[in-house]
Amino acid sequence: MVSAVFHSPRDVSVELIKPPLASPKKASPKPKAARTPIDWRGVWLRVLPPVLGLALLIGVWALATQKAGPFPSPSATFDAAVKLFADPFRSNGPNDQGIGWNILASLQRVALGFGLAALVGIPLGFVIGRFEFASRMISPLISLLKPVSPLAWLPIGLLVFKSANPAAIWTIFICSIWPMVVNTAVGVQRVPEDYLNVARVLKLSEWKVITRILLPAVLPYILTGVRLSVGTAWLVIVAAEMLTGGVGIGFWVWDEWNNLNVAHIIIAIFVIGIVGLALEWLLMAVAKRFSFED
Repeated sequence: MVSAVFHSPRDVSVELIKPPLASPKKASPKPKAARTPIDWRGVWLRVLPPVLGLALLIGVWALATQKAGPFPSPSATFDAAVKLFADPFRSNGPNDQGIGWNILASLQRVALGFGLAALVGIPLGFVIGRFEFASRMISPLISLLKPVSPLAWLPIGLLVFKSANPAAIWTIFICSIWPMVVNTAVGVQRVPEDYLNVARVLKLSEWKVITRILLPAVLPYILTGVRLSVGTAWLVIVAAEMLTGGVGIGFWVWDEWNNLNVAHIIIAIFVIGIVGLALEWLLMAVAKRFSFED
């Protein structure tokens, strides 16, 4: 007889098998951002053509001045420029100022004339573009006066102000106002009619229509007019200062001509171009900053 022996489940010790603790994972390093490859072809296309153009200009200039003559060579002009800019802010009397003082004097006149033109021209452009009656009344006057040569306004300034400095500022004002008036008026006239219809539905005041609707939409046009006006003002001041005298880059050029210093005249031409280019780049950067295009 076989006897079976039964064990109670309580007598059996069950060993729970616990899974081994997972070792902490090391934090995987973040992938480095892929560097944008440099577009060397684009860099060369931006840098090389201007450098070649400048080299071509200097090469032609050097070939044209190989024989001794009144026109200085590039090397002689460079030597004169080094001496000139060694002390640009010298002051030996009212008729002997360094080129730095002359540039600053011209920029000051441009800033005053251009600033006055902006204060008058931009609001006038809004009025012309907003109200048809004002447009019909003022537009013929603008068409009549805009083509007048800048120097034709200088004698009027001398007659009224009896002084050369305000006459030069007046000439800058009257010549730089037209681009701002015309561009602002065109911008206002091209604002979509739906915007103005919404303003009528909301019963917005004229001030809110101008500041909330028209100004943001017209700002690119205003900046274009400002950029054109600054270029015009910088062109006009050189010619005006040649005729009025005093301190300024235009007077400096004329004074150097009277001294038969052609090298300094060439240096002044480059300085005028560089300053004008810097003003153009500055205003283009401002226009791009406030542009609504992608």
